[in-house]
Amino acid sequence: MKEHEFTLILKDDPKEEESDKLYGIFNDGTISTISGVPQIHFHRLASSLEEAIRSAVTDVRSAGFDVARVEMEPEAVQQRA
Repeated sequence: MKEHEFTLILKDDPKEEESDKLYGIFNDGTISTISGVPQIHFHRLASSLEEAIRSAVTDVRSAGFDVARVEMEPEAVQQRA
């Protein structure tokens, strides 16, 4: 298992009670709104980056939120030789 770092950009900004619900589903993400953009920054343990992102998206959707996109630093994506 490896820790993968990425950010999910949400379509809607969670209200306080909705944020509490999200934090009840995961403990490896931080919810914030930066320049009006609601997002959750994750540090997720998983076998692959794809698995980490898929599980985070599933968690967020299970709380009733839609994900607009995924963002990450370029070095988070490893090239295979």
